[in-house]
Amino acid sequence: MEFGTSLAISASGLSAQSSRLRVIAENLANADSTGASPGSNPYQRQTITFQDEYNQSLNTNLVEVSRIGTDQSSFPTKYDPSNPAADAQGYVKLPNVNSFVELMDMQQAERSYDANLSVMNATRGMLTCTLDLI
Repeated sequence: MEFGTSLAISASGLSAQSSRLRVIAENLANADSTGASPGSNPYQRQTITFQDEYNQSLNTNLVEVSRIGTDQSSFPTKYDPSNPAADAQGYVKLPNVNSFVELMDMQQAERSYDANLSVMNATRGMLTCTLDLI
């Protein structure tokens, strides 16, 4: 494998994990966001899907974000009649964001990001050593 190909694969991994971290951050930031009016839906958790994409110029597969969608699970409810978003029975729909799941996803994304960064640094080091030999 060429150094450029190795760097491109790692860079695509960094980009994908960066997008994943952005989605997780949005989910965590909106974990307590309720609807604006009585009975309205709150923030809906976002999900991210990756796919491998063949790069003809590099003759290899790179990871890319396939789509950013929404989690279709139901919204939990909480009895809070004083909340402006409460329905007629006093229940408020809460976002379908589980902070624990988001933190675990964040930890996994961070590790994947670090692994891709390590590959880039190792490739850069090998490239530098090769240039020093020349």
